Amino acid sequence: MEQLTNQIAAVDSWVWQPFAMPVILLLVGAWLTWRTGLVQVRHFPTAVRMSLSGMFSKTTEAGTISSFQALSTALAATVGNGNIGGVATAILLGGPGAIFWMWMCAVVGMATKYSEAVLGVHFRVRTAAGELASGPMYYIQDGIKNKSLGKALAMAFAFFGMCAALFGTGNMAQSNTVARTFVSAMDTIFSVQVSTWVPGLLITVMVGLVLLGGIKRIAATAEKLVPAMIVLYLLATVAFVLLNVTKLPGVLLMIVQEAFTPTAAIGGFAGATVAQAIQFGVSRGVLSNEAGLGSSPIAHGIADVKHPVEQGTVGVFEVFVDTIVVCTATAFVILESGMWTDVAFQGASGDLTAAALGTSIPFASGIVALCSFLFAFSTLIGWCYYGEKCFEFMFGSSLVKAYRAIFVVLIMVGAVVSVPLVWALGTLLNGFMALPNLIGLFALSGTVAKLTHDYFSGKKEMSVRKI
Repeated sequence: MEQLTNQIAAVDSWVWQPFAMPVILLLVGAWLTWRTGLVQVRHFPTAVRMSLSGMFSKTTEAGTISSFQALSTALAATVGNGNIGGVATAILLGGPGAIFWMWMCAVVGMATKYSEAVLGVHFRVRTAAGELASGPMYYIQDGIKNKSLGKALAMAFAFFGMCAALFGTGNMAQSNTVARTFVSAMDTIFSVQVSTWVPGLLITVMVGLVLLGGIKRIAATAEKLVPAMIVLYLLATVAFVLLNVTKLPGVLLMIVQEAFTPTAAIGGFAGATVAQAIQFGVSRGVLSNEAGLGSSPIAHGIADVKHPVEQGTVGVFEVFVDTIVVCTATAFVILESGMWTDVAFQGASGDLTAAALGTSIPFASGIVALCSFLFAFSTLIGWCYYGEKCFEFMFGSSLVKAYRAIFVVLIMVGAVVSVPLVWALGTLLNGFMALPNLIGLFALSGTVAKLTHDYFSGKKEMSVRKI
């Protein structure tokens, strides 16, 4: 197992070296920012308004879900243990400067996510089963003029998307973090030693029950669960930051300075180069907000909206909440506590966040364990749907139930395997999944620009593409 972990980690390091996937993500995001006229800045108030007003909207078209349900389903998949464990591993591997690059990834990632959602709605289709289906596999296949290239890239995205859902950050990394934080909480609060099988089995059964109901039940569950779990987590983390607010200026300075200068070894922390800060900041940022990954347009694309741009602005808000708000709160807790230099936590993930929060908040390990469970639960149900749609694109709908069964079994597997293996495998599959999607986004940036111009120049009644 150790040899396999090292091999996967070596390939993952090559894919996510600063001049490979990170620079591609940042350049495509910057290109889309320019083509859309800084949509994430100029129209951010619209993004907030569209997202919040969607809370009160209902679906009117068969096979769709409301705009807010699409946002909740996408947030259910993005706001997961990447926000707890992923931020922790970014700091442990890349130093405080990794957070700066996570922010940069989010700033341009808002335009990327906007473009994904716009194309998702514009190119969605209705399947033989009568359901709407969306995602990069459809906008790549139908949007790229070279049909052979479009088909090849669409199949590549669907294959790696299915694999990421089964083996990566959408599944095993979530149950792994849940198991570790649950075991840590039981030990800290009750001095009881619990096997990782216990929380693993619990979340496996709960996710399995929700998945039986399909996208309607997934969306309905996410709509109620996501706002509550985000508020709970932010209450705890913001309280911690305020209790230690005198340390905040120093933390901010450290983040910015060490984004461009190496982080020295201190305590148990071995030190990090600028290249490592970029690598782990961007890779964990994408792991968290999924901008450029191509996953969330699978949910955004079936929203009941009058124009693709309406859901695109909701995508902007999604990235803002996930990274700028939730990930930043986690980073401030870890860095203000100083626990990231403790030798006991150098191989940690979500348990570092729990320990850091516990330095000022009573029963913090229990709070983080509960939030980790809720985050993982929501992410698992969202990513099962994503993987299912990728599977359906390749093989049809007849074997979808078998796919769901395999997905549920792998939740249990993820709970008991090692931390380095699941995170390295997860980010590696993210890279393979993102590449065909980023090619598609670059090729279709003209379509995004036209739809954006039409909408904000007053042509807001244009319907989505005929399906």
